Amino acid sequence: MRIRPFAALSVVAAATLLLAGCTGSADPNATPTPTSTASSECLLDAQPGADSDAIEVTGNGADLAATVPDDLAFEGVERTIVTEGSGDDVVSGDLVSGFYTIYDGSTGEVLQDSSETSADDSGEVPIIMDPQQYSLFVAALECAPIGSTVAMSIPGSAFGEGASPVVIVAETTDFVPTSADGAEQDPVDGMPTVELADNGAPTITIPEATEPPTEVQIADLKEGDGPVVESGDTVFVQYTGVKWSDGSVFDSSWDRGQPSAFQTTGVVAGFQQALEGQPVGSQVLVVIPPEFGYGAQDGHELQNETLVFVVDILGVQRAAAQQ
Repeated sequence: MRIRPFAALSVVAAATLLLAGCTGSADPNATPTPTSTASSECLLDAQPGADSDAIEVTGNGADLAATVPDDLAFEGVERTIVTEGSGDDVVSGDLVSGFYTIYDGSTGEVLQDSSETSADDSGEVPIIMDPQQYSLFVAALECAPIGSTVAMSIPGSAFGEGASPVVIVAETTDFVPTSADGAEQDPVDGMPTVELADNGAPTITIPEATEPPTEVQIADLKEGDGPVVESGDTVFVQYTGVKWSDGSVFDSSWDRGQPSAFQTTGVVAGFQQALEGQPVGSQVLVVIPPEFGYGAQDGHELQNETLVFVVDILGVQRAAAQQ
């Protein structure tokens, strides 16, 4: 019986233990001890071993698959680069596209594959190399050239007491642009103005002597032609948010140096409105009154604030259907 996809996502989230063990922030007795690297860009740099070498990988792209032997020892985290790509190395913070399948190492059962959340028939998905949220993919794909296919074996101890081991096969195809590449649109009168730096980072200027709106206002700065974001999707974005009251930046993925990913249903109502219905490649300007933001939450930094965001929509994954 297949595990429901949302349960498989919990497995992915639990893999933060892998990288925590590498940095020394977790109990070393609770996680494997992979071979480390001298490069500051490689957080884990797992090495090949008998288990990862024994995983039989077939196909590529949407047909990528593996046969999981039933006699793997799972004594440590192992990674074998099955085919080496010719592009630049993937490192933490990158946003890439690719394919993957995750297996239960004990049974060989598929837990989840990229075709379940791909926004089109290709089976390809964006993958963010975020060690906080998606460390399983960081461990599998880091420090391997774009275009590589990898096989990785992970003991259950990496996920907690009593957990099953996991096998993942993954292939990267390209780096995803970190700023929107859609067609530029005419500015909307009365909205904040936006200037873009060479790297795409926005500077937002609030119109002087203008009262903030009482309803959500949305303007397209660029219009993409990719898949359209649907409710419940996970979106991959760059964004900057400022307060209407003084124009100060309160949050920015640009300042953190990497894109962000979150479900459309996990953000404030005004932000959700700005995302859903937009095609990938778009850049959106949205003004969010307090009622559609953080309202009058006592003690919140953004209490009673009207918020202004510029959001670059870089990629999307569909919500996996529960089975």
